[in-house]
This record gives sequence, C-alpha cells and structure tokens, in this order.
Amino acid sequence: MNPSERNIRIIVNYDGTAFAGWQYQPDQRTVQGELCRAIKRVTGNDVNLLAAGRTDAGVHALGQVANFRIEHSLPAERFEPAVNSYLDDDIRVLESTEVSLDFHARFDAKEKRYRYLIGRRQSAVFRNQRWFMSDPVDFDRLQQAAGLVSGEHDFSAFCVTGSLKEDNHCRIRFSRWFRYGDLLIYEIRGNRFLHHMVRSLVGGMVNLAEIDQDNNRDNLTIERFADIITSPENERNVFTAPARGLYLVSVRY
Repeated sequence: MNPSERNIRIIVNYDGTAFAGWQYQPDQRTVQGELCRAIKRVTGNDVNLLAAGRTDAGVHALGQVANFRIEHSLPAERFEPAVNSYLDDDIRVLESTEVSLDFHARFDAKEKRYRYLIGRRQSAVFRNQRWFMSDPVDFDRLQQAAGLVSGEHDFSAFCVTGSLKEDNHCRIRFSRWFRYGDLLIYEIRGNRFLHHMVRSLVGGMVNLAEIDQDNNRDNLTIERFADIITSPENERNVFTAPARGLYLVSVRY
C-alpha cells in the first residue's frame, strides 16, 4: 500500500553567487532545480517545490522557506540530512518538517525580512556577498529616506515594469539602516515585495545620500524620493543596486 500524500516544509540557505536564481530554468543552475534533483535522488519522486519568494541570480538566502507534496514514508526530519548529502556546499537544507496539506510557502507567508549589505572597503573574501562602494554617503539622509519607505504604499515605481501586478501595494512594517564597522546594513520587513523592489529602494536611497563632491551628478533629493513613493505613476526609480548585497533573511507565517 502506497503511503498517503504528505506536505514537507524545508528551510534553506544558499549563496546565490553561482545560481541563475531560484526558479528552474533549462540548462541553468538554479536553487529550485538543485533541490528538486536532490529530493528525487533521495525518494525517486519528482516534486513541485514551492518557495516563499523567487530570488534573482546572485541573491542570497539565510532562511528561504519552501514546501513540496510527496507520497513517501521517509520521516520528515530525515529529509534534511538526506537531501543535503546530494547538494553542493553553496546550498543547505537547515530544517525539514511535516505540515498540513493546505500549507503553501508563498501564499501563507505573513511577512518577509530582507537585508542589504554595503561594504565600505574592498574585500577579496566577501566580494560576492556585499556591494562595495567607496563614495562617501550621508548616513542621516539614508535613515531619513528609509523612514519614508515605512507604511503602506504603491511601490510600482520600484518594480520591474514587466513584473507589475494589478495591485502593487505593499505594507512595510520596518525599514532602517544600521552601521557596523565598515558595513552599511539595510533591514526591511513587509507583507510582500515586488520584483527588484528592495534593490531599487537601496539604489534610490544610496543615490540621494551620496555626497556629490563635484556637484555634477543628477542625485535624487529627499523630496523627489518621497514623491516617487507617493506618486509612482509620475516617476520611476531607475537605479537598481547589485544583487550580490541582498539576502532573504526569514519568512514569518
């Protein structure tokens, strides 16, 4: 008698440097593709792996959440070590648990937390884990701009045009910059995020906070940044920060 269908939730972290993003693409190395291949080697089954969010090429994850349905008798907690044995070192399953059949990693998510790292000094070790920027920035202006992001807004001006939805409103509960040694760290939490939204917000904030010593750059102002957020149909933010500094930190359900 075949085992009944089960729903397995996994928490995954990965270094996105060598991946073409989360979503499966033919002839490309993707996070979803590597995980599905490893699960098949463990169970013999093809699975439909659903993620809380599809990260782009070069974006990292500390706590990506995914789930898949399967008919297999392997204890839920054993999926973690079994699947890891077939994965390369730049991707790890941290936890595997059985959840109700109606659980959906994407649609049931209440809040996602992202982090962006900017390094102020070059590093050979961390060159793919943060955006290195030597130009001076006004930290107070960064913080002021981050405060404007909080709340519920239409963020369509910070989204890839081809990925816009009918409703592009997001509710941001937390948006703040931190300084730690040579690092500038941006933390943002919200109920949903549009394609490239966090990277575009970071790009806009850095642009307005750059100290223009030559007075020859078309930098954003705080007022214009606020206008882009409140009137997205009138303006677009065109600068997107590099993928390598972005991390999906965690997902709350």
